[in-house]
Amino acid sequence: MNLLSWRWPRIFNTGLRAQIIKELLLTLRDRQARIFLTVSPLMQLLLFTFSATLEVQNATVVVHNQDTGRWSQELMADLSAARFVGEMRTVAGNSDLHDAIQDREALLAIVIPPDFSRQVAAGQPAPLQVIIDGRRANAGQVAMGYIETIASRFGTRYLPPSQQPPEMIAVRHWFNPNLIFIWFIVPSLVGTMAMLVPLMVASMSIARERELGTFDQLLVSPTTPTEIIIAKALPAMAIGSVLGLVMVGAGVFGFGVPFHGSVLALGFATMLFIMSVVGLGLMISSICATQQQAMLGTFATTVPMILLSGFATPIENMPEILQRVAEAIPAKHYLIILQGSFLKAIPLAEIWHNAWPLAVIAVVTLVVAVGLVKSRLQ
Repeated sequence: MNLLSWRWPRIFNTGLRAQIIKELLLTLRDRQARIFLTVSPLMQLLLFTFSATLEVQNATVVVHNQDTGRWSQELMADLSAARFVGEMRTVAGNSDLHDAIQDREALLAIVIPPDFSRQVAAGQPAPLQVIIDGRRANAGQVAMGYIETIASRFGTRYLPPSQQPPEMIAVRHWFNPNLIFIWFIVPSLVGTMAMLVPLMVASMSIARERELGTFDQLLVSPTTPTEIIIAKALPAMAIGSVLGLVMVGAGVFGFGVPFHGSVLALGFATMLFIMSVVGLGLMISSICATQQQAMLGTFATTVPMILLSGFATPIENMPEILQRVAEAIPAKHYLIILQGSFLKAIPLAEIWHNAWPLAVIAVVTLVVAVGLVKSRLQ
């Protein structure tokens, strides 16, 4: 066969290539779009990494010490030396303690009873009262865990060796031995930020054509709905895939999060994830008539996707119906692959177990987008 006489299939014709190049240049030549695609995701990754944290630091603790003995002073010294305590204040009565909690001046308060030192010296259990500001429930529960750890160590430190309790439970944290919060939050943020940009780019593409009036030219052109979707999808997929890999590199080299997985497997999963997100964005863009509607549709879709992805709360804690809905969320499957690639050498079988749903979601959303565009062309 003469290669010079070979004719590419219609899907690779000159008109389609021109549309793809036009979409790519239309995005990259826009100065605001370049800032949105490069600076904004990296800045959000930096800000959210240090702001979206469950750790409690610089907390104010008020103490009402009704005991004047040695052991209450030792306990207060241990509390003041704790890393999560920023300021520890002593109050003279319950009214001052109540005011400190009510005015949000303190996260929690501790009441040491009058016979605390006597009970500790006698080797008896010495109770404490801890009052937590329920308006800050998450931070209060985390701080309560710190208090329990300090109290437990205090209770065993001053016992004679013959009365030391045996260690019943030995805790080991796999994949993140020191429970470094950045190691958890950065991979999750990388997946979330990598989802937002291609979703926004794809959702604005067809809506922009309608708003500018150029979409009407497609009605009289020989372009098929499949070609329109391909021309809109490929630039968004390319931008999203590159951005996703750049943010993975930022997590490894910028924040020092270890990466133990396969780069090729993660790249393959990233392309499937971006494809599914782009398909969802093109569905939104096919329905909307203006860019403002597309932007509102993107925000309305993004929030439930993030909540159901397992980013903030475990999916296992959700009602069963929401767990089933989460199976159709691309971010849910991608975060499993991403977190496993960072913190452990995730097996290829587990990658495939979460990659094939991404492929199914991508095919379904792209086919639906083609159908919506076809209905508009008729």
